[in-house]
Amino acid sequence: MAIEKAIIGGGCFWCVEAVYSMTKGVSSAISGYAGGARPNPSYEQICTGATGHAEVVEITYDSDVISYGELLKIFFVIHDPTTLNQQGGDRGTQYRSVIFYLNEEQEESALAVMKELSNDFRDKIVTELSEAPTFYKAEDYHQLYFKKNPNQGYCQAVVRPKVQKFMQNFTKLISVSH
Repeated sequence: MAIEKAIIGGGCFWCVEAVYSMTKGVSSAISGYAGGARPNPSYEQICTGATGHAEVVEITYDSDVISYGELLKIFFVIHDPTTLNQQGGDRGTQYRSVIFYLNEEQEESALAVMKELSNDFRDKIVTELSEAPTFYKAEDYHQLYFKKNPNQGYCQAVVRPKVQKFMQNFTKLISVSH
């Protein structure tokens, strides 16, 4: 077992967390904030866009089961990496597409995946690639939000289609325990 971490943001963290919570080899997907100036920000603070943080998910995974590159391929399918500071109706720097790498290998892998997938999109990939800053766990009510609130309007309209996209494109990577 080779336990590693990844930090990515693809718009609202509820979407990203929902997908990785059901991914084979992932032991945890924690919603949080990274990339801003304020220590220990609250959801209300980051929603203003003034703190500079992005909504992100810290993924703990077994690299013997799923590679970092595979995690990133999922990431690029479940969100639009070609829109700057927005995913659908969610707009602002807190919803930016971002990969925070934790080491040189992750940086190289992210660059390789971005290059490999660049022709899959009509527009240019604008995903930010930066060294990982401090990760701040989001408030408890954000954790497993989709699992706890599957019938909530936003979950039905925004989260569920991303989960379905994952399930359609990555059937072999769906965890049986989700």
